[in-house]
Amino acid sequence: MVGCDAVFYTVPVINSPGQMYRSIGQLRGRLHSFVHRDIEREQELRIAEVKKQEIEEQQEELRRGERCLLTARSTEETLQAITNLHAEYGRKYREAPDPTRLIIVDEADRLKMAGLEQLRDIFDGGGLGVVLIGMPGMEKRLARYPQLYSRVGFVHAFRPLSAKEVRTLLQDNWTPPGVSLPVDSIVDEEAVAAIIRISGGNFRLLHRLLTQVARLLEINALTSVTREAVEAARESLVNGTA
Repeated sequence: MVGCDAVFYTVPVINSPGQMYRSIGQLRGRLHSFVHRDIEREQELRIAEVKKQEIEEQQEELRRGERCLLTARSTEETLQAITNLHAEYGRKYREAPDPTRLIIVDEADRLKMAGLEQLRDIFDGGGLGVVLIGMPGMEKRLARYPQLYSRVGFVHAFRPLSAKEVRTLLQDNWTPPGVSLPVDSIVDEEAVAAIIRISGGNFRLLHRLLTQVARLLEINALTSVTREAVEAARESLVNGTA
């Protein structure tokens, strides 16, 4: 999770400002826990180095016949060094800043005014950005709330992917999360054309189509995607583009 500074929150159908605040807080807390875990691991490594150094010093004392004379002193120094490390990393743990810099809110059109106000309050806390994802027309609804809309930097409408963009995804062996297709299995030009035609550039439909294609390949022990496989996958889908 090194370098991760964004959380993704999907608004449920039934929602409330308090529920959203708690859920986003939990997501941010989970991201924060990764920072804490890194601090703890670093502390463990530092302590292991101190203990290793003590062992090496004791072995050297034993070699020189000085073990009884110096062991107590080296043990005391080790305990002090470990105590100092606990204090140092305890301070780092407490002072570790929240790494969240971006909150992505999906299905934002489900939010009522109170929920939008809660988001505005989180944004006004400073130090992070907020991205709202929703159905077309959401920006017109937001425009009715000047306090929130005045904070909107820009509105971007996601258009269907072009045929070239879909082709690039397929050439790069892109697959939906959790879906596995053999590498370079979509090379047949008729299969590629069928995928472009059926999906129409709709990313969600492309996601569903490739998921079904992968399932058919696995069931039939196939190693490459053909036009016939794509057409068969299409027939098993419930058509829809939303």
